[in-house]
Amino acid sequence: MDAIWNELKLMQGLLAAAVLNGLIGWQRERHGHNAGLRTHILVGVSAALFIVLSETLVSTFAKQDDQVRFDLIGVLGAVVSGVSFLGAGAIFSSKRGEGTKELTTAAGLLATAAVGLACGLHLYVLASGATLLFWLTLGTLSRLPARPYSQSVGEQR
Repeated sequence: MDAIWNELKLMQGLLAAAVLNGLIGWQRERHGHNAGLRTHILVGVSAALFIVLSETLVSTFAKQDDQVRFDLIGVLGAVVSGVSFLGAGAIFSSKRGEGTKELTTAAGLLATAAVGLACGLHLYVLASGATLLFWLTLGTLSRLPARPYSQSVGEQR
């Protein structure tokens, strides 16, 4: 029975990741972007699950044998690499001839993974603060008028 309670306690991080990343995904979906609510929740909860599984492996097997080594930093790197690959696919699959598109989507997926990792580590205040910053960035800053790239480059000369 203790094992079930321990696993339910670990679910806190996954549930927090679902809620916080759902906010980011909802904002993206509300504005008609390709990666929306479901994608952001899946990426964030997956990242949280990877870190929870890694911590569980360490706490379970590190005590059994001194020769077993674990690299939690490697897990973080693997999550970042995997999500970056997903983001690159979003950029690559965007329409040709229109310049680079979907950079914000790729960055949003990476941000979502970071929030998920923080939730998996039970750093809920940090994850909430980061979500608020991401949400404000995606919402408020998107309303600012954009300057064409050629004008901003020309003004610097």
